[in-house]
Order: sequence, then C-alpha cells, then structure tokens
Amino acid sequence: MFTAVLYAISISFLLFSLARDRKKTKTAVLKAWKSFANLLPAFLGVLSLVGLVLTVLNPDVISRLIGAETGFKGMMLTSAIGAVTLVPGFVAFPLAASLLERGAGIMQLAVFISTLMMVGVVTLPLEISYFGRKEAFLRNAMAYLFSFLVAFIIGMVVS
Repeated sequence: MFTAVLYAISISFLLFSLARDRKKTKTAVLKAWKSFANLLPAFLGVLSLVGLVLTVLNPDVISRLIGAETGFKGMMLTSAIGAVTLVPGFVAFPLAASLLERGAGIMQLAVFISTLMMVGVVTLPLEISYFGRKEAFLRNAMAYLFSFLVAFIIGMVVS
C-alpha cells in the first residue's frame, strides 16, 4: 500500500511539473532515463550475482560460514569480502537481509555492511590519486578497524 502511495505522489508531482514547464520536465525525464539506462547493466549484474550466490549457498552453509556462532572468524571472512567487493548500498542492504534470513549472524553482517560501505580495496588506486598513498591507506585501515567496533556495538545492542 505504501508503495502505491509513493507512486501516486510521484506521478502527481510529474504531472504538476509537466503542467508548469513541459520542456524542462521532458529534459528531466530524459536525463533520468539515461541515468537509469547507464546504471541498469551494473545493477542487473550485481543482482544476478547475488541471486546466484544465494541459490548456491543454502542456509546450512551460510550458517556454518558466517553464522552467529562463527564469532570473530566469521567476522574476518565477511570483512574481507566486504572490503574487496564493490556493491552499491541499495543492493547491499537487501543482500544482508537475505543472508540474515538464511542464518548469517548480526555482527558478521554488520562488519560486512560497514566494510562494504567504508573500505575500498577496489577503489584504492583512484583514492590514492586524489588523496595520496599514505592518506588513502590510513583512511581504509581506520575504516576497516572502525567496522569491527560498529559490529561489536551492534552485537551488544541487538543481542
């Protein structure tokens, strides 16, 4: 129901914009479509990969690898995966929810999401070119350590 309300509001604003200035609205819609078209291939690739992983890894395997009882070992695994993976937030959070439903631990997912969002092994060369080697490595190292702090706090709050 909430989604239908959001669609109705969006369509209302689009019609209002169309009534105010047809040319600007058409330009905005075309820009939005081009942006969507540029994002779609990467988005479909990530969704396909996530779907494949969730199909191959059954709940028992997920629980054994990154379940709550894996403790720090599971956190190290998910932090390494999160640090080297380049996944946008709008895919990461549904993925985390799916993993949680299939037996992953809260702290393991917290460190996964934190490293995924804050640590950029893949983007490190670009970061070095902007900030310099020392600053880029320092920022990534601090973000990596902070991810564990966040996970422990979330674990204490949720448990």
